Amino acid sequence: MKQYDIIRGPLVTEKTTLQKELNNQVTIKVDKRANRVEIKDAVEKSFNTKVKQVRTIQVKGKVKQRGRIIGKRPDWKKAIITLMPGQRIDFFEGV
Repeated sequence: MKQYDIIRGPLVTEKTTLQKELNNQVTIKVDKRANRVEIKDAVEKSFNTKVKQVRTIQVKGKVKQRGRIIGKRPDWKKAIITLMPGQRIDFFEGV
């Protein structure tokens, strides 16, 4: 798997913004098949930073209902990446 196939995109919420400011952690959506070592290598190569720790979470998709039609959102995986002190990843520079 290539490094660009592993990283799906950033996850930007109030909680992830606080984690970024207080704990130097970044949360991203990743491919379901990727493991921690592959995620670490992909982040270090893509963003040119040093990674201290990677924690992964399998997120189950919610069941949604609209009238009589019931559907399910897809399952996905997120990774919480702790960066080394002094390292940064800016997804939205100058916004």
